[in-house]
Amino acid sequence: MIASVSGTVQARRPDHVVIDCQGVGYRMSVSSKTLEQVPGAGQPASLLAHLIFKDDGIQLYGFATEAERELFLRLISVSGIGPKMALTALSGSSVSELRKAIAGGDAKRFQVVPGIGRKTAERVIVELRDTIAAELEGEGRDAPGAVDSPRVLARDGLVGLGYDAAEAESMLEAAAEATDEGAGPEALIQAALREAVKAA
Repeated sequence: MIASVSGTVQARRPDHVVIDCQGVGYRMSVSSKTLEQVPGAGQPASLLAHLIFKDDGIQLYGFATEAERELFLRLISVSGIGPKMALTALSGSSVSELRKAIAGGDAKRFQVVPGIGRKTAERVIVELRDTIAAELEGEGRDAPGAVDSPRVLARDGLVGLGYDAAEAESMLEAAAEATDEGAGPEALIQAALREAVKAA
């Protein structure tokens, strides 16, 4: 399995790049986010890779970061999401934004991707939400100073009230405009609960 490709950029196109590695040109399909990180022709470049075998041939996909490759693999694991759709989704938003959308249950973010309908978008949320929400929660706890932040304390408080982490994040997002920037955890929890009642 090809895990990465390093060499000289031979061609740079809207949907792919060709990297020459010791005389062999590797054509790699990429998202627009990765393309932004690839230099012009003649310049050295290195991309992470994933190789997919299909009935009509072999396709190599390139990624600027491990986070993008990981999310790509998760997206194509969902029934109805092919590699091309996954790259299109990754082109429209950053990996961070997409992960937050999944954790927050924002299926509409994926419905705007050509070829992804409502049912498929909802399937993405159902199949990936719990895992990614748990990861984001862990990353939030590990971040310097995150444990003491009002937002994290408010989220933990909502979880203590019976909401799961993704629901708590979604509630806090909805309440963001109704609270002051320096609001404490108690005020954030109260605002989130008020917004939840309104939405019910």
